[in-house]
Amino acid sequence: MKKTAVIFAQGCEEGEALTIVDILRRAEIHCDILGLGSDTITGTHGITMKADGVVTGELCEYDMVVLPGGYGGTDAMKEDVLLRQCLQEMAKSGKKIAAICAAPQVLEAAELLEGKQFTCYPGVKDTIQHGTWCDAPVVIDGDLITGQGPALVYAFAYTIVDALDKDSDTVKKRMAYHRAFDTKEDA
Repeated sequence: MKKTAVIFAQGCEEGEALTIVDILRRAEIHCDILGLGSDTITGTHGITMKADGVVTGELCEYDMVVLPGGYGGTDAMKEDVLLRQCLQEMAKSGKKIAAICAAPQVLEAAELLEGKQFTCYPGVKDTIQHGTWCDAPVVIDGDLITGQGPALVYAFAYTIVDALDKDSDTVKKRMAYHRAFDTKEDA
């Protein structure tokens, strides 16, 4: 079974963080919530969340690490040396890394965007100096998956499900995803 870790940092965007975990678990993907520095995390909107554990130097045991956005959470992740080192090790090992909203700034701080295409929250794109920004909801470039922002977290999470070799269509149908956007289901 594929293993993922979603990093919750103080000031993270709760809607993104919890939606990602919810969809991964609905897809029956092993998903640990790891707090950065603590197992009790308060998000940007004052919601306190309990993590399954805390970030250690063992992130390479996961097939993918996911970084939710939120300005405070992103700043905390950018400044965390251990997390940046773990992300670099994962990239060297061919592991997948996903980041949404402001969190692609963490990828840049870990020096992972050089020569890569990415997307992020439009309000932070000019703060990222490496890589090529794409105006798309979700961008996949090699082992990196990036998403644009909170309203696109479902598309981002379903892309992660597919990247981990699970079928997102089953989860989409159970969640009435296609109906939410007035689109027809894939045949």
